[in-house]
Amino acid sequence: MLPPRRFLPSFSLLAAFEAAARTGSVTAAANELGLTQSAVSRQISALEKQLGVPLFLRERQTIRLTLAGDGYAREIREALRRISNASLNLRAHPQGGAITVSVLPMFGARWLAPRLGRFLEGHPGVAVNVVSRLEPFDFRFDPIDAAIHFGAARWPGAELTPLMQEGMIAVCSPDFRRRLALQAPADLLRVPLIHLNSRPDAWENWFLANGVHFESLHGMLFDQFMAITEAAVSGLGAALLPAFLIERELADGTLELAVPGQPIQTGAYYLANPADRDGYAPFSAFKTWLIAEAKATDGERAGLQSPDPSANS
Repeated sequence: MLPPRRFLPSFSLLAAFEAAARTGSVTAAANELGLTQSAVSRQISALEKQLGVPLFLRERQTIRLTLAGDGYAREIREALRRISNASLNLRAHPQGGAITVSVLPMFGARWLAPRLGRFLEGHPGVAVNVVSRLEPFDFRFDPIDAAIHFGAARWPGAELTPLMQEGMIAVCSPDFRRRLALQAPADLLRVPLIHLNSRPDAWENWFLANGVHFESLHGMLFDQFMAITEAAVSGLGAALLPAFLIERELADGTLELAVPGQPIQTGAYYLANPADRDGYAPFSAFKTWLIAEAKATDGERAGLQSPDPSANS
């Protein structure tokens, strides 16, 4: 249910206020909106009268947001952005059936994107928009239907569905391996190691899994798999990477196993979505397809297995 009409200012009033708040000038806002300066001033005054709160301090020929006005401007700007995005999405897909999914950058580029064609072919009326996010977010404040992320992070008001485990292998460039004469897991203690900041204990767990004692580990730190992959291909060090995300490099020979060794499981990928999205037919179809694709990937790659459903409890 919408709030009473008195709490819903017209779009024209809000647009005038947002433009003036963003530019810090009634004149600049008028030029942007194609209105006269006096028209913008009247709209701002009308909005202040409707809300019963002063939004600007007038000082000679300048305006300055009040503390309340500054907070209101931030929220209105986000609301207008969401309305704009919804309108653009509707124009792009006038028949409806669009969903927006957030993914980790390399997962989206290397795993999801190559498979999306199969989903779209089977569901011609559905459009899938993909955005990249590195960190969890709040679905209540973001117009996104679901997120594919690593780890069972806290997602307010969201359902978590386990997709597949992440199995990591130690890789490097062929030249790097030959140049440093790498043969056994212990040999990696004497070479530069490339770390991912979201998997800070991955190398420690890999050495433990392969029976190698160590005092401390050092090396370069990156925040994305894509950067680590390029660093390893360039011969900057040995990296732990999910096998299913570097199939291209393993196939073309730009990366290879650094040494024979036991892969490690570092966690699971999950689909997070608000509970009300399950009743939306396009999303429900996408979710069913995604789970099946993830299961197939688990079955194809050595070292990957279905995550324990209890991990989501």
